[in-house]
Amino acid sequence: MALPTTTREYRLPKTDGIHNLTLTEAALPPLKSSEVLVKVHAVSLQYRDIVVAKGLYPLGMKDNVVPGSDLAGEIIAVGTEVHGWSVGDRVCSNFCTDHIYGNTTEEIKLTALGAPIDGVLTEYKVLPAHALVKIPSHLNYEEASTLPFVSCIFDFGNNRKASLSHRCAAVTAYNALMGPIPLKAGDTVLVQGTGGVSIFGLQFAVASGATVIATSSSDRKLEVAAGLGAKHLINYNKTPDWEQEVMKITDGRGVDHVIEVGGPGTMLKSVQCTRFAGCINDIGFVAGAGDVNSLPGLILGRAVIFRGILIGSRTQFEDMNRLIVENGLKPVIDKVFAFEDTLAAYQYLESQQHVGKVVVRVSKD
Repeated sequence: MALPTTTREYRLPKTDGIHNLTLTEAALPPLKSSEVLVKVHAVSLQYRDIVVAKGLYPLGMKDNVVPGSDLAGEIIAVGTEVHGWSVGDRVCSNFCTDHIYGNTTEEIKLTALGAPIDGVLTEYKVLPAHALVKIPSHLNYEEASTLPFVSCIFDFGNNRKASLSHRCAAVTAYNALMGPIPLKAGDTVLVQGTGGVSIFGLQFAVASGATVIATSSSDRKLEVAAGLGAKHLINYNKTPDWEQEVMKITDGRGVDHVIEVGGPGTMLKSVQCTRFAGCINDIGFVAGAGDVNSLPGLILGRAVIFRGILIGSRTQFEDMNRLIVENGLKPVIDKVFAFEDTLAAYQYLESQQHVGKVVVRVSKD
């Protein structure tokens, strides 16, 4: 079968809103010896995609960019020097194509798909072979597309909140819980909300034998968390002093790990319900502004480890997939849209009515 020479792809000729998403056709670049050509089957969206479309992404983006960073697809051609990959292999790409192992660098950040370089909302994508990760066999393409994403919310003022995602929600949660102080059976984990990172953190914690406390403003979303194994549920609208409730649940000890997505608006409460020398994994700023003047003293007083999470490597992605396979974990998908309905998918994501991930099905076969 002849290889495609063109691809339909979305671009953003302007960046003042998601309405600028434009479906167009482009020639595929020639395949280099170290690259592969991937037929894109599915792309999962993240709030970073909305931020990029609105021109609010602060880490740099090219003009007329192809958005999207999280794909699952099938290799249909390999370069002459590619080893370990074959036509027909099912793959994801790491968020930053050049982040293979270790800590991130400024150079690595410039290889982030869907902003500094063209992304994956396209029918076919040329990728460096070193960026690829094998899809777990029990996941379909839509499910696998959710594996590359991290969501961080930044408050730009004037009630405009924008979310910056630097990597896979799953890898972010894995990095948080399996980092310098790895989660272990018997630990207690506090998960804030039911977004992509929090849901994956909940699943990984339960799979590792930990007890999960989940917070949300919605009883409906808390029911989802309970179905995934959360043992304790707190509606923070009904229980505004939720940090005190967490301390009651843990008999005054506090939790071992916090998936902190609230930012300044929740950090003080998180510290107050973390055990001495526990770990707060700072991922987002969804709760907006807050008074954090006393935060340094609280962190010192409880000897808390406060860790920022940024960009996961391909090797972490591979380690995470082994945990997913061993426990048969399945990502939570809220809704799947057709490629031609990508704008509707963006609109649904922007509405924040979803629980779990929003996915675009690119290929029809």
